[in-house]
Amino acid sequence: MKLHETYRLSRVADMTSADTAHIAMFSIAAPGHVNPSIEVIRELVARGHRVSYAIPAAFADTVAETGATPVVWTSVLPTEDGPDAWGTELIDHLEPFLDDAVQSLPQLAAAFEDDVPDLVIHDITSYTARVLAHRWGVPAISLSPNLVAWEGYEEEVGAPMTAELRASERGRAYRARFRAWLDENGIEQDADAFTARPRRSIVLIPRVLQPHADRVDPAVHTFVGACQGDRSATQGTWERPAGAEGKKVLLVSLGSTFTHQPAFYRACVEAFGDLPDWHVVLQIGKFTDEAELGEVPANVEVHRWVPQLDVLRQADAFVTHAGAGGSQEGLATGTPMVAVPQAVDQFGNADMLASLGVARHVPMEEADAATLREAVLGLLADPRVAARAEEIRAQMAAEGGTRQAADLIEDALPRRK
Repeated sequence: MKLHETYRLSRVADMTSADTAHIAMFSIAAPGHVNPSIEVIRELVARGHRVSYAIPAAFADTVAETGATPVVWTSVLPTEDGPDAWGTELIDHLEPFLDDAVQSLPQLAAAFEDDVPDLVIHDITSYTARVLAHRWGVPAISLSPNLVAWEGYEEEVGAPMTAELRASERGRAYRARFRAWLDENGIEQDADAFTARPRRSIVLIPRVLQPHADRVDPAVHTFVGACQGDRSATQGTWERPAGAEGKKVLLVSLGSTFTHQPAFYRACVEAFGDLPDWHVVLQIGKFTDEAELGEVPANVEVHRWVPQLDVLRQADAFVTHAGAGGSQEGLATGTPMVAVPQAVDQFGNADMLASLGVARHVPMEEADAATLREAVLGLLADPRVAARAEEIRAQMAAEGGTRQAADLIEDALPRRK
């Protein structure tokens, strides 16, 4: 039995019924916001706690599989089926979260009216969770699936965004509405601090992915790294097909949202389809028709979805959109990466991975077959990349992951008399 498992069982054995608690988790229906917390929820349930997980119906089964109880609510956020609904301007990305919070608050207040939790944990997007915790007078902990604010963040990042909002009528209306909603719920923080400055935060990414990590307040934020577990029961496994024995394995995935990229996938097929000592696992998502790829050689297998972590544990290289989940899975498995970001935080992640010495950042407009091939083969030819990837993998393993996150949550529970 592994040491961390022995520790977990001993901690559970030491608990009495009086130590168990009702913990409520709140998140949105997005893989990048739900998946990072799933193993933490499973661990809390295994330790004997009753966990309610407020989530839209699309992820109810995922939550139920952990042993937590889904508390289903109706969201008005755009879904991954329609990513264009998020628009292109800053205000387009902000208004939906406030709209969702305002309309979900009465739903979730009613759902927990007769079952108030002892502790609230929540994704960074769940403004409702923080309001309810304030209303109930219970502690709240943010579970951040991506980077957090550092000292100086407001001046370096927040100020230009605030100025942009103040310059437009729509932006000013948004800020006024947010202020009114906070006032209505007895919260004195301004909107910027409310969204970016939780009182306590567990960060579900490795510290090496955090910009300006030396300027992050350790009294607020604790980095626990990737919280990974055995996903085979829900996601299945991947095995090398016949004929791929001894070949290098390349995984290509742009995640689940921005995947209508047939030209990019064709470039990947062209780049690696004629390399006899490589086997390619190509995940194309649900927005690209396989017929758009043209003729696919035998050493390329095409899927709409794959058990990514299981493939990465066997892969030699990873072409990724550099989302927070994929980035840390690549780091946790010591897999060199070619980062081709598509949106939002992925661009910063791509630059961070490249600065760590384990990846190359290839902008989408430059991701032709020749560039992709040179990037992957160049990474594997550089012994410094392999050494650095192994160094970071070991650092991440020491951050504590799922067990450390669960310990911190338990430590925040109100002491019972």
